[in-house]
Amino acid sequence: MGYALALAAVSFLLAVALGSPLIAFLRQRRIGKNIRVEGPERHQAKMGTPTMGGVLIVAVTLVVNLAGNLVDRWSMLLPLGVLLAAAALGAVDDLHGLVGRGHGLRARTKLLAQVALAATAGFALYGVLGRDQVYLPTVPTAFHIGPWIVPVAVLTMVGTANAINLTDGLDSLAGVTSAVAFAAYGIIASLQGQTPLVVFCFTMVGAILGFLWYNAHPALVFMGDAGSLALGMTLALVAMMTGHVVLLPVIGALFVAETLSVMLQVAYFKLTGGRRLFKMTPLHHHFEIVGWSETQVAQRFWLLGMLAAIVGVALALA
Repeated sequence: MGYALALAAVSFLLAVALGSPLIAFLRQRRIGKNIRVEGPERHQAKMGTPTMGGVLIVAVTLVVNLAGNLVDRWSMLLPLGVLLAAAALGAVDDLHGLVGRGHGLRARTKLLAQVALAATAGFALYGVLGRDQVYLPTVPTAFHIGPWIVPVAVLTMVGTANAINLTDGLDSLAGVTSAVAFAAYGIIASLQGQTPLVVFCFTMVGAILGFLWYNAHPALVFMGDAGSLALGMTLALVAMMTGHVVLLPVIGALFVAETLSVMLQVAYFKLTGGRRLFKMTPLHHHFEIVGWSETQVAQRFWLLGMLAAIVGVALALA
């Protein structure tokens, strides 16, 4: 754990050092965020803010782990590969959705790419690493589900990627809650003695915190899909590598709430012929419209995310 925390500090410092040059490059290339017209009015001021800042998290995590965490090579190459591939997909989507260029990749295209990546990761998890165990809270022994780990991978990786993408609507919200979730799984991996995975989780935490140096309100850069898809798919993979994927909806309860708010809004709208259950979704926008400031929403959601992570780790220990 000491080594993991030391590399987390290195990741943070490296991300902070590289953040300013990256933002300057993004501004020079006019890689700016396209803001939804139907979103809260105050968000229109963010139009054009540099996006794709998630590449900072990915690059720092890759460099630090390749330099100091390849003891168990195969177990680390899988999450690093997923992190890089998901970031590449997200970056393509970001580039298609720049100001004045449209709204990103077609939903079907992006979903198919996510499913393909998640299925590949599931096959590697089962066929290369031989991991198919799933733990249930309070049950001490693992259940081995064999090749069923592949559809589980698809469901959890695609679902978590899109959930964090929906959460990424306020300055620092997705970053802080993702860092907390990775820290929780880092603790679980430590209790299991999975040292390389512990190091990976905490280097992710350090890199995310370094990104948050520039994403704190008012944000100088957004993570974009390059960050949110990478964080979501990798977090789900880490959950499966620990065997505690069942706890992912607990540790990531805030992500679940954001996603459910959108699903419920759409269903209620269709069933009632146009009425709305929330003022606006995802859920964080609802609270903005009822009068909370962006900072209040983000900080209160952070607290809920931290509480959820504590409960999740407690259940892993039970």
